[in-house]
Amino acid sequence: MSQREIENNHNITFDCKYHVVFCPKYRRKVLYPPVDSRLKELFHIKANELQAEIVEMEIMPDHVHLLSTCDPQFGIHRIVKHLKGYTSRILRLEFKELRSRIPSLWTNSYFVATVGSVSLETVKRYIEQQKER
Repeated sequence: MSQREIENNHNITFDCKYHVVFCPKYRRKVLYPPVDSRLKELFHIKANELQAEIVEMEIMPDHVHLLSTCDPQFGIHRIVKHLKGYTSRILRLEFKELRSRIPSLWTNSYFVATVGSVSLETVKRYIEQQKER
C-alpha cells in the first residue's frame, strides 16, 4: 500500500482509505476460531459486492480492525452498515452460540478515521498558498 492508488467513478477521482474499528455487543469475546476466519471471508465477499476493498484486517476476540477503501459517494457509513448487517446475519445462522450469548452480534457504534497519503500540515499549507499563485 506504499504506492498511491487513485480511483475514479466517472464523476470523481479519489484516494480514500479508512481505518474502522467496531466491537461485538457488550464487547463480548466471541470472535475466536472458527468464527474469526469465517468473518474474514464474509467481509471480503460483502466488500466485493459493494465495490469496496478490504486492504487489511485483524480480528481480535472482542473487536475488529479494518483498513478499507470505498467510493466516497457511497460512503464509509454505508459500507460499515452493510458489513455489520451481513456478517451478523450469516454468523448468527452458522454459529448458534452467537445467538444465545448476545441479542445482536455488533454494537451500533464504531470508530472511523481517514488514512491520509499526505499529512494534515501539508494540506493546510497547500490550501493557504493557493491565493499566492
